[in-house]
Amino acid sequence: MAKINITKKRKEFEVSQEYLARVLGVSRPTLVKIEKGERKLKKEEEEKLKEFFDSLSIERQEENLKVSIPKESKEKFEQVLLYILQKVGAKPNVGLTVLYKLLYFIDFGFYERYRKHLMGLTYIKNTHGPTPRNFKKLVSELEGKGVVEEVQSSFFKRDQKKYLPHKSPDLSKLSAQELAFIDEILLKYSDKTAKELSELSHKDTPWKAVQPRENLDYDLVFYRPDELSVGEYDEL
Repeated sequence: MAKINITKKRKEFEVSQEYLARVLGVSRPTLVKIEKGERKLKKEEEEKLKEFFDSLSIERQEENLKVSIPKESKEKFEQVLLYILQKVGAKPNVGLTVLYKLLYFIDFGFYERYRKHLMGLTYIKNTHGPTPRNFKKLVSELEGKGVVEEVQSSFFKRDQKKYLPHKSPDLSKLSAQELAFIDEILLKYSDKTAKELSELSHKDTPWKAVQPRENLDYDLVFYRPDELSVGEYDEL
């Protein structure tokens, strides 16, 4: 990130110095020094900048693609998200990055085991692992309906985005099979940190097989390493 022209990036995405300074947790004069090369970025600041510009890039791609989200996927996503938030959302480690990975391992794991989609969201290869392409759009709709609320928190002195549920999931819209599988994944992964989950996702075949920003192929879960496989295969 240090090699990227921060001023150019900021102007590309039409971000003010005041706003970017708040993202970094520094004053505007400090950001000016950073942009001029008079003050080096700290490691955690580099990571914040990369995550911030990555998220803006994803949002721009979503706007350009104008991806249509099937109604069934939206309904499933709402119930699965509420269920995750109800079960593990209050854990201090469960911020946005962990949430992304939980959704990924649920979606791709369910497909591997049962050969059918649960939510069937589209995920892209992002720096810190798979990211649901339409997450922001889906959550914005839920926020508009008062279903969830975005809040800012911190974990190990790092800024963290979390979501609070304002209603309980409608369990009638999730089968016993789906609920059991979600519980299995939450038990396995929900106590891990964002870094741990990102490193695990980087080992997964769907993530490794594509270029940055490309969509992940669900069918590649059948070639994932044993460490991540949840399939039930007959032994020969």
